[in-house]
Amino acid sequence: MSILPTRIRIASRESRLAMVQSEWIQAELLKLYPDCKVEIIGMTTRGDQILDRPLAQIGGKGLFIKELEVALEEGRADIAVHSIKDVPMTLPKGFAMAIVGARENVCDALVSNHYRTLADLPHGAIVGTSSLRRESQLRYHFSHLKIAPLRGNVNTRLKKLDDGQFDAIILAAAGLNRLGLGERVCATLSADEFIPAIAQGALGIEYRTDHPDFARWLAPFETPETTAMVRAERALGRALTGNCDVPLGGRARILDGQLVLQGFVALPDGSRLIRDAIQGAPEDCEQLGIALADKLISQGADEVLAALGHYKKS
Repeated sequence: MSILPTRIRIASRESRLAMVQSEWIQAELLKLYPDCKVEIIGMTTRGDQILDRPLAQIGGKGLFIKELEVALEEGRADIAVHSIKDVPMTLPKGFAMAIVGARENVCDALVSNHYRTLADLPHGAIVGTSSLRRESQLRYHFSHLKIAPLRGNVNTRLKKLDDGQFDAIILAAAGLNRLGLGERVCATLSADEFIPAIAQGALGIEYRTDHPDFARWLAPFETPETTAMVRAERALGRALTGNCDVPLGGRARILDGQLVLQGFVALPDGSRLIRDAIQGAPEDCEQLGIALADKLISQGADEVLAALGHYKKS
């Protein structure tokens, strides 16, 4: 007879979006294991505390999850819930991650109080974003716009827009939808033109590999399609040494039984952008990610990455 969990402690960032996501996981765990006590332990990370500098200057998106991993290491929590786009491409030794099947909208979204589309924004309009990936694509497609840094949680960013600091801001549609703020979206940006962050819209549950029961307990959350898409995108990111201070993105879809993966690498100023796509069997997801990275490198992505200090020839 298999052992069922009796207590699961979830480590979560204390931002409203992170708590909403953790509360959803908590509810789903209780559906699966109604006799289990599931509690959420809220934590503030360095990424949440340091808001006056871009992430690329203070250590990258890994700052959002390090404290949660320490809580797992020290036994203060059993699992941690993450937006996978914030998770470094390679997990620390001794950690694994279940990829949650309920992937939200992967696209970026335009939010503005005066303009309905990016094309409506006049010359010199100020667009706020915290992402070099978004900035590079905005500069490439709309060079007449002024890009300004924007940090903070979703509500903080929306308040800055409403206070008139920006003409428009770009946020992940997934976060707005999960917070019930979908009505703030003026336009969803085409994922073909604005390739999303790797694993955008996907949730992950991290756990320690020396607690093998969790792999079995969390297995019902995983679906083959979402797992294949996220694994392909993350393999692409790893092969390109991707992190927060490299403008790159990846988007995988399953179309007619084939996994189609798009990816790009760019210079932050948008002066050079290299993109391509590949397709193949979903079960070959990670090999497809590596193959697409090779295609991009053959077209000059290695030069872009070298200029940013992130490419080393093997």
